Amino acid sequence: MVESIARVRHIRVTPMKARRVINLVRGKQAVEALAILKFAQQGASEPIYKLVASAMANARVKADKDNLFLDESDLYIKSAYVDEGTTLKRFQPRAQGRAFQIKKRTSHITVVLATPEEGTK
Repeated sequence: MVESIARVRHIRVTPMKARRVINLVRGKQAVEALAILKFAQQGASEPIYKLVASAMANARVKADKDNLFLDESDLYIKSAYVDEGTTLKRFQPRAQGRAFQIKKRTSHITVVLATPEEGTK
């Protein structure tokens, strides 16, 4: 069983919007997930597409290192989650000398790919 992890940190996508996209592909085959993400309308789909592709490349490298055969169509998304990153705080001037706080949120996204167990094939 080959398992690979890919992470992106401090990405300028709000966690709530990134979770909507991650929920589309969680538990699916990796190749199918790439097809879904390629045509998804949300802005967070592009960095998540790159992250899944990176996890597939990590699995390929890990399998080559361990002298294992890896069929990329066997890879599936074992787990994927979005954590909240740091929040950039900015201020916008408002009427009568007031200031309005703008919170620019960031996300930490993690994707774990795996091949099925030998007994479950």
